[in-house]
Amino acid sequence: MPHSCILIGAPIDSGQRRAGCLMGPAAYRVAGLGATLTALGHPTQDHGDVALPALRDAVADNPVVHALAETVGWTEALSATVQNALSEGGFPIVMGGDHSLALGSVAGAAAHAHAVGRPLFLLWLDAHSDFHTPRTTTSGNLHGTPVAYIAGRDGFEAFPPFPVPLPPQNICLFGIRSVDPEEHAALLEHEIEINDMRVLDEYGIAAPLRAFLDRVRAANGMLHVSLDVDFLDPSIAPAVGTTVPGGTTFREAHLVMELLHESALVTSLDLVELNPFLDERGRTAKMMVDLVGSLMGRKVFDRPTRSF
Repeated sequence: MPHSCILIGAPIDSGQRRAGCLMGPAAYRVAGLGATLTALGHPTQDHGDVALPALRDAVADNPVVHALAETVGWTEALSATVQNALSEGGFPIVMGGDHSLALGSVAGAAAHAHAVGRPLFLLWLDAHSDFHTPRTTTSGNLHGTPVAYIAGRDGFEAFPPFPVPLPPQNICLFGIRSVDPEEHAALLEHEIEINDMRVLDEYGIAAPLRAFLDRVRAANGMLHVSLDVDFLDPSIAPAVGTTVPGGTTFREAHLVMELLHESALVTSLDLVELNPFLDERGRTAKMMVDLVGSLMGRKVFDRPTRSF
């Protein structure tokens, strides 16, 4: 079934300190994301880049927090944009930008899901759990906080209240391999499902993912997928400032996307942490576009021969 895809640029660098992610939306466009979706039969509109609104005062108790006012502004703007795209019957694809964009994109998806009376589920494809809060972060980088915000943890007083915090059984962290001790303890308290690379090595990609998708289907849920470049092993996706060895391979990542396509459950998507300044001749941007192609229906045997 074709989706009415809506491309939303989120040129966000405020969630971390390594410049370059703001170029991500342009890189996805140059890598042919819109053309890929259209070729697969999905009507596609590019709504351009979201603009940062006028900033209001925002204060954090933790002095190391970086760019709080900007991140709050992006959160408010993206939440409204994603909610509007979903209410229009669209399939929003948010092209980032660092992972702090998920503070807004998932909030917008949650607001829409609540409005239509369906539960929202979150599949977090990432090397990191991103379960810090503005109070607990030691780096001050707010791209490490979205899952905590989505799950309703305290410490986000500067942000708009999350519309309907997701219960732990609605959140699946997949491919995790770098978690701070404070985050780990908090995750255990919240009983969020963690499919780290140890789990995936032992049980494979398919079984844990299918179990989660079965829960989404049984609940008639909407599914937001947040795909971080560092979900992939840095040997195949170098354009990210938060590399962690031991990520998913090309084949594993495409299997995840094909299983998601076959489930027909995904209703919105983030593409985050692409830093074109760190890429090799557009290699990572092209791979991310290729993964979206698998999510939207391209089969593995449809792949062209590559020049690298």
